[in-house]
Amino acid sequence: MAIHGKKYSAVSEKVLKDDYTMDGAIAFLQENPTAKFDETLEFAFRMGVDPSKSDQAIRSTVALPHGTGKDVRIIVFATGDAAEAAREAGALEVGFEDLIKKVQDGWTDFDAAVATPDAMKEVRKVARVLGPRGLMPNPKTGTVTDDTAAAVNQLKAGRVEFRMDRNGNIAVPFGKRSFEKNALLENAQAIVDAINGARPASAKGTYIKRVTISSTMGPGLRIALKEISA
Repeated sequence: MAIHGKKYSAVSEKVLKDDYTMDGAIAFLQENPTAKFDETLEFAFRMGVDPSKSDQAIRSTVALPHGTGKDVRIIVFATGDAAEAAREAGALEVGFEDLIKKVQDGWTDFDAAVATPDAMKEVRKVARVLGPRGLMPNPKTGTVTDDTAAAVNQLKAGRVEFRMDRNGNIAVPFGKRSFEKNALLENAQAIVDAINGARPASAKGTYIKRVTISSTMGPGLRIALKEISA
C-alpha cells in the first residue's frame, strides 16, 4: 500500500466524490498544489477496447496549442543534409552508427527519437531499448521522416505522442500547473479530440470507460464522461 504525505492527504480529503468537469478539475489542481515544484498535469484514460487485438491498437500524436511547458530532448538518427538540418533545429544529439552504439550501451536520457527512412534498418537494432520506453521512431507518429527539422520543431513546440498500453490505459501530459487555466483547457480539449479521433474502426461498445486528471504528486480527479464524448 502506498504511503502518502500530509499534503497529499490534505488535498485528497477535498476531492469530491462526484465527477468533475475539465474546468473544475483543472481549477482544483491549480488551487491545491501538492509539491513545491511546477507540477505537470496529466490525463489517464481507461479505454474500452481490447488491447490484445492489433486492429484495436491506439497510437497517434497531437499538437498541443500551448505546448507542454517542458524542454523536449530529441535525438535524431541521420546523416548528411538531414543530420545538419536536425542540428540546426536544436536536436539534443544527432548521429548514426555512433548514436546507435550509444543507445545500445544503455543511454536513454532523452524524450523523443527521430530517424530518416534510410536509417531505420540500422535503428531497428535498438528496438529492444527504445520500444519499451515508447521512444522508437515510427512513421505513424511522424518520427520517421526525411524532414528532420520539421519533426524536431514540432516535437519542441508541443507535439505529444499517446499510445494505449497492454492494460488498455493511455496517459498523456497536457501542461504545467502554472499555465493559465484557459491554456490548459485548450490543451486538454486537443487531447480529448485526438483520442476520440483515433478510435479504431473495429472498436465496438463503450470506447472510453473512465478518465481522470491528476498532477505529478496529486490525487486523481474523475472527469464526467459527457465531457469527453465525441
